[in-house]
Amino acid sequence: MLKNHPKGLFVAFFANMGERFGYYTMLAIFVYYLQATFNFSATNAGYIYAGFLFAVYFLPLFGGMLADRALGYGKTITLGTLVLFLGYALLSIPGKGLPLLLVALFVIAAGTGLFKGNLQALVGNLYDEPKYQNVRDYAFNIFYMGINVGAFFAPSAATGAINWILGKEGFSYSARIVDLANRYLADNLQDTTELLSLAKAQAGAAFTNLTDFCNHYITSVSNAYSGAFAVAAVSMIVSMIIFILFRKFYKHADFTEKQKAVSEEHKDKMIKLSPKQVKDRLFALYFVFVVVMFFWMSFHQNGFTLSIFARDYTVSKVSDITYTFFSLKSFLPLILAILGLIFLLKKASSRLARIGGGILFVAGALVTYLVVNGYDSVMDISPQVFQHFNPIFIVFLTFGVIGFFSYLQKKGKEPSTPKKIGIGMIIAAISFGIMLVASIGLKSPKVLAGGVSDTLISPYWLISTYFIITIAELCLSPMGISFVSKVSPPQYKGTMQGGWLAATAVGNALAGLIGILWDRWELWQFFLFVIGMCLLSAALIFSVMKKLEKASES
Repeated sequence: MLKNHPKGLFVAFFANMGERFGYYTMLAIFVYYLQATFNFSATNAGYIYAGFLFAVYFLPLFGGMLADRALGYGKTITLGTLVLFLGYALLSIPGKGLPLLLVALFVIAAGTGLFKGNLQALVGNLYDEPKYQNVRDYAFNIFYMGINVGAFFAPSAATGAINWILGKEGFSYSARIVDLANRYLADNLQDTTELLSLAKAQAGAAFTNLTDFCNHYITSVSNAYSGAFAVAAVSMIVSMIIFILFRKFYKHADFTEKQKAVSEEHKDKMIKLSPKQVKDRLFALYFVFVVVMFFWMSFHQNGFTLSIFARDYTVSKVSDITYTFFSLKSFLPLILAILGLIFLLKKASSRLARIGGGILFVAGALVTYLVVNGYDSVMDISPQVFQHFNPIFIVFLTFGVIGFFSYLQKKGKEPSTPKKIGIGMIIAAISFGIMLVASIGLKSPKVLAGGVSDTLISPYWLISTYFIITIAELCLSPMGISFVSKVSPPQYKGTMQGGWLAATAVGNALAGLIGILWDRWELWQFFLFVIGMCLLSAALIFSVMKKLEKASES
């Protein structure tokens, strides 16, 4: 899978991994931070969540224009990294009010606008050479895997930072205490019996009264979130070092069409298209942009309503076996054991690879057993840790998806890139079908009024949903980026990658804005709405499939 690719791909892989680690560390706790610190409802938190995600994915449109017309890709990416560091540093300031929070969010969005789309355009340039064109789709699968390696570790990094900071205050995290404490401070809690019991258990002999405890606990939780945001700032330094230090591996592709026009070395590599070809390609791109908005509206429920579902409708205590998947101490060696087993059983593996696989399997299985054996029979889980399932599924399923499509390619049956996108929309609908079934019989968020459901379901409902939607994501997102890099008129490469992200921005905004439906509808009605949007999008893309395929071949 990793053969026959330019080395520049791996520089972009690790630079992107560092940037996405910071972003998803922040995003894993963002809604919880808003609700804990400012006592926002899901609707109000959704407005900020939607606005931030919209800005994060819309501003790359302008970042792409800046690179195409002035700075070039490399300089714009480096500038974006610096701006991102500043944004996360502002976000990590303890005790900041809402105005400074909004400034920090805008700075992060601006930095992402400079960084993200242009890095994708740079990767696309690496594959303009004829010898690499047949592996362009696979390259973006690999590149996308880098995003998710960073995203996999992010929730655990956020949780570790939060627990460490709260531990210094003598506290442990409890979503229930945050909810009850905020309601108490807002004079909206009639029965204080549960809160009093939890407060005394947390504070012990230091407990004096509920008001002091609630203020202290909420402040401590808010400061802990700020500390987790500082982890994101550090990750940006790592990303920048990687990108600058290994520039030699991608500098030959770090040219826009405008820069090629004034370069004697690269002038002959310019691609000329007829006005009709440009028009057809732009139509195909704009149509795909519109369709994928609804996928991102669905997908980004993972950081919003699915996160709330994890907190309010999913059990917070699990068996030691289930906890294996929620703790990196046990999950990582389990992953290594599975990888070892794959190498051991794979027929194409060399003898040395099989021996190594066997050793890895035994070592990973032994460490997993010893760690799990040390767990209590019942363990607490933090809701934000659900965020690490999607990225780890991406890492594992990428190999399977690439292998499957490679097999179809050899048979001459590989679907076109636009067809893969349409298939992804159908699979996304299936994933939310799982949530529809899981939500039957549960009280609506409106009835709960910010509380936790008295009926809590197994975490495997959410894990299954994340598994299926990950398959959808692999059929759609890296394929979409690959489609844009291939179809974009050369003079608009950065701008069109920004356009893809701007379409994502609209979807992200819709992801937060439909929070108003979450607060008003039954759970099953909400998930049925999401399913309907996914199926409608699939129908639209298949209705113009021939035009899309023709544009990608012209």
